[in-house]
Amino acid sequence: MTNIIKVNQLTKIFGNTKALDHCDLEVKKGEIFGYLGPSGAGKTTTIKLLTGQLHSDGGEITVLGKNPFSPEIRHQIGIMSDMSGLYEKMTVYENLDIFADIYGITDKKRKIEKALASVELLDAGKKKVEKLSRGMKQRLVFARTIIHSPKLLFLDEPTANLDPATADEIRALIRQLNDNGTTVFLTTHNMEEADELCHRIALLNKGKIVECGSPEELKLKYSRKKVVITSTDGTKEIPLDKSDIIRELEGTADLLMIHSEEPSLRDVFLTLTKEAYAS
Repeated sequence: MTNIIKVNQLTKIFGNTKALDHCDLEVKKGEIFGYLGPSGAGKTTTIKLLTGQLHSDGGEITVLGKNPFSPEIRHQIGIMSDMSGLYEKMTVYENLDIFADIYGITDKKRKIEKALASVELLDAGKKKVEKLSRGMKQRLVFARTIIHSPKLLFLDEPTANLDPATADEIRALIRQLNDNGTTVFLTTHNMEEADELCHRIALLNKGKIVECGSPEELKLKYSRKKVVITSTDGTKEIPLDKSDIIRELEGTADLLMIHSEEPSLRDVFLTLTKEAYAS
């Protein structure tokens, strides 16, 4: 599978602080890649480096096979960080018209209507932005981000501070875009969201990538490998071993429940964070 992003030993320093410390990562074509970490871990800094908004202090970056500062890259990526940049006194359609001009889109009307339809805002084209709900504004930002049909999307905390229903709408849009072939680089501190959406994730802590893999792989890797057996005699925790389980079940009275104790991504991240701070 083709690498859309390749980063080798990426380093960024602000004053006496290493925001990113020799980070390596690869993002493959067609995947949703999650970049997880607490506030201040270096997630937004990474996006700014990958999109040519900042220069690095070390390492190599390749985006779509080119240097992120290459002019042709700008028309192949979309960046969504927050709702800033929306013109509240203008209509939904007028907002997209401005960005269509910025991207040099010729068939503006078709592209604008296509973008609005994809986020279910076609009927709201004549509404002023100030009259939209927060969720509708977030969808408008999505439309603005994809109006030029980018190959790669950078989404920086796209569901932060949204109510659960609106957050679900945004996650559905991310899946839809990905199903249509768009590669997504998603930063979030929401472990449940990453588990639900991402094909692979990198866990970032204090400027270092401390683990990388699919959510399932990481949960299996950091599993406690225990089984909890509940019967009329009570609850007992035993090792996740076939012979031990069989032996225990043979001596159990009325079995009520048996389940393995699998960690969540949050559990995995907390484990790795504690290890990082202890080292």
